[in-house]
This record gives sequence, structure tokens and C-alpha cells, in this order.
Amino acid sequence: MERLADRTILVWGFKRSTLAIAAGAFGVLALPPVGFFAAMFVSFTLLVWLIDGAAASPESSLLGRLWPAFATGWLFGFGYFVAGLWWLGHALLIDSDEFAWALPLAVLGLPSCLAIFYGLAAALARIFWSDGMGRIAALAASFGLLEWVRSFIFTGFPWNAIGYGMMPMPLMMQSAHVIGTMGVTALSVFVFAAPALIGTRQGAKLGVSLAAILFAAHLGYGAYILYLTPKPEALPEDKRPVVRLVQPAIDQSVKMDNDADREAIFETHLKLSTEAPKEGGRKPDIIVWPETSIPFILTDNKDALTRIADTLDDDQILIAGAVRAEELGPGYPTRYYNSIYVIDGRGQIVAASDKVHLVPFGEYLPFEDMLNELGIQNVVEMPGGFSAAASRHLLELPSGLKLYPLVCYEIIFPDEMTGDIGQANAILNITNDSWFGSTPGPYQHFQQARVRAVETGLPLIRDANNGISAVVDARGEIVSGLKLDEIGFIDATLDGFEKNKGSPYPRQAYFWLTETLLIGIALISRRGFIFRLN
Repeated sequence: MERLADRTILVWGFKRSTLAIAAGAFGVLALPPVGFFAAMFVSFTLLVWLIDGAAASPESSLLGRLWPAFATGWLFGFGYFVAGLWWLGHALLIDSDEFAWALPLAVLGLPSCLAIFYGLAAALARIFWSDGMGRIAALAASFGLLEWVRSFIFTGFPWNAIGYGMMPMPLMMQSAHVIGTMGVTALSVFVFAAPALIGTRQGAKLGVSLAAILFAAHLGYGAYILYLTPKPEALPEDKRPVVRLVQPAIDQSVKMDNDADREAIFETHLKLSTEAPKEGGRKPDIIVWPETSIPFILTDNKDALTRIADTLDDDQILIAGAVRAEELGPGYPTRYYNSIYVIDGRGQIVAASDKVHLVPFGEYLPFEDMLNELGIQNVVEMPGGFSAAASRHLLELPSGLKLYPLVCYEIIFPDEMTGDIGQANAILNITNDSWFGSTPGPYQHFQQARVRAVETGLPLIRDANNGISAVVDARGEIVSGLKLDEIGFIDATLDGFEKNKGSPYPRQAYFWLTETLLIGIALISRRGFIFRLN
């Protein structure tokens, strides 16, 4: 171990760059669909040793002295994000004649930008670097801080935050209920980097022992919640609402091609909605269709509402994703929203919610006028793109159930679980992961959705055109689900559907407390390191 550490610290040039990229890429094995969390121990151990060797000339300026650490962190991040996000290019190949030119930007350009956060994390940690446990505490605090910044700056994109590598299964997700994903991220980096101390000897006993305690506490708390804590009181069987999730798995390339396809798509959803319950189960009370499942402007198509009314029983509810158009008057362009409709058995729209957090370059175009002059368009064909709703509000069903609505990747933002979520009975997430085909993308998306359920302490109803549709309980366990590429439906009831009232823990406060403790360890270690040098 010591020999490996020495060789890694001293590696230079092209070999050093290659090792940093490979270390980041290897860590992706901790993410879905593989979920081999131990890969992160290798990645972060190598990263610590590489930063140990990221030295500059003593005569260099502050920025010059930090540059080698930044470059190391950037290369690590580049490997991590290329290996973890390459599947984004699949969306551009659906209309390859129009967007194939942008493939390098998705596969290499976006990872290059996201890697800057890991470069800054490494550089920031280097300021507080020492020769013992303090340096892994500094790295953990820096990664926690920069992952938090990544979650909101430039609209945010916290996809595949390091903490998800420590949460491959419900047993290892429960800590997020207390300290949130960002808190798990910070402590995970400390645990993942701890083996580096064995190779460099200084502070190994204390650092590895503390990391082992943290890891044991992480597993122990998960076991306590799953196996020793009683589940919320269940409603009587006949009082639990039955939710049907419809997953038609319609290929994205034909989803909006022509009127004939649109009519066939609509009929497919109706047919799956009217199928008899399996194994003599109760008929569904709530039927859920995925994002943009209604392939036309519903309010302009009265026949469609009539068809829905004919399909539903009087006491059934349909929740469906659709594009909503808003006319602003003569001389103004029509606004379009990525929306969710609640439709009752008489074909009436009784509630609606619009997407708040849109996908840049997918649903809207930043700097639209300038980019349009360069011939760059949205991936989603919609005049002017989608408009974002000003705020999010609960969907209240006629039965009184309240759902917190999230469309597609809105579910990946931990800090957006705010507002009325304390009054919600469940999270509703509709999506369309068919953009990404049979790649790791849909699996990663589903894992992040499960963690949101654990964080908030609320059940999750998730329906995808293709992807992974499932009902998930408040502990992240799958009650019932459909696999990627599976066509069909599931009917599921959920224990405690009306009883869960979310998390009582101030997760953000605990995250900052975690950051403060890690920074404190780093400062104390740095102070001792400087005194020893003197």
C-alpha cells in the first residue's frame, strides 16, 4: 500500500493525467446500474495521493500553487462525468440529421464544464492540505461545498453527486433523511478517501477508525429504520387508494411525428388504462400517464376529453402529462408549458400544475436570440420552447389526497423539495426517459427519485413513458414497478399513504454542521502541520 502510494504521488506528465481520468471514471461503477459502491474507495484514495503530488514551485503565486491541484481535480471530474453522462448523447441521435453535430458538446463539453466544480474542490482542499487526516477532511468539506454549489448555479445540475455512490440500496439511503444528499456526499468523501491514510501512514489509525465509525453508523441507522422501526400506521385495505401506472414504452422517434401516430399513442394509453386488474385486484382509483403522454393540446381537442370520460368510471381520476398552451392575446406569441392535468370521470380538468425547472437546451434555449442566429435550436420542437411556471403548488385530488408534482428531472434537486411539501401525502414524478434508450441514464434518474422519497419521508409515485415506473415507499423500497423497456401497467396500494408527513429534520442545517466539523478538523490538522514544519 505504501509503495503504491509513493508511486502514485510521484507519477507525472501524461501518466498522471491518464491516472486521474481513470480514477474518476472507475468511480462511476458505484452508480446505477452497477451500484458497486466500493469502487469509490479506489477512486478517492487515488485522488488524495494525486493531490499529494500536485506540487508547484515555491516561487509561484497562490493561483500558480493551486493550479496543479485544480488540474488534478478537473481531470478526475472529467473522467467521472464522461463515464457517468455519456448517455446524454443518445437524445441527440433521435433526430440525428438536426442534432448529431452537437454530440461532442453533450458527451465531452458538458463533462468538461462540470469537472470545473471538482477542480475547484481539489484546489480549495489544497489550501488546507496537511499530511494526515486533515487533508481528507478538507477534501470532504470541499466536495460537499462544491456539490452544493453545482446543485443551483447556472440553474443547477446535481446529477450523480458523489453521495449517490454511497446509497445504492435502501439500507444505505436512510441517512439522507437526516442530513440530506449533500450531507451524505461530504461524509462519503471522507469515508471513501480514508484508505489513502494507510498508504501515507500519517494519521492512519485515527482517520481510518473515524471513517469506519461513520460507515458503520450509516449502515446501522439504515438497519434501524428498515428493520427495527415500525412502519407508519396503515389504512384499512379497502381505504387505501389503488394507483395504476401506465408505461407504454413508446419510441421517442415516433412520439410526435404525425397525426396518425399521435392518435395511436393516445389509444395505447387508453387501452392500458382500461385493462382488468391483475389477479383479481381492485380497480384503480388513480390512473397515471407519463410526461407529455397526451400528444396534442388537450384543451383544443374536446373529443379527447370525451374519450377520457368514456374510459374512466365516475369515481376514477386520471393524472396525465401534457403540453398546455396559454394564449396571451393578439400580437403575442402563445406560451407552452410542460404540465400535469388531473381529469375526473366526467372528462373535466379539475387541477393542473406546470413545470418550474426547465431543461436548458432541451426545453428552452438560453440566450435564445443569439443562438438562433447561429442556427441552434431546442431539442424539443416547440415554438419558442417551453415557459417555466412561476411557482409550484400541490395537486389536490377530489378525494382530498395532495401530491407534490415534479416533472422529469425536477426530482433530482434536493433543495426544491420546499414550499407545500409538508402538506403533501406523496411525491408525484412523471417523466419520459425514452430519450436516453437502454443506457445508465434511466437507472440513475430512478435512484435519485428514490432518494428524494427517503429525504422527504414521503412515498413516491413515479410514471415513465419508458424508464422505470414504480411506487416507492417513504423508505425508498419499491412497492411495485415496471422495468426499463417493459410495456404495461402496474396497480399498487401504498401503506401509510395518508399518514406520512415528511421529515422533521432540518437537513440543510445538518449539512452545514457537517461542513463546519470537517473544516474544523482540516484547520486543526493544518495548524499542527505548519507548526511541525516550523
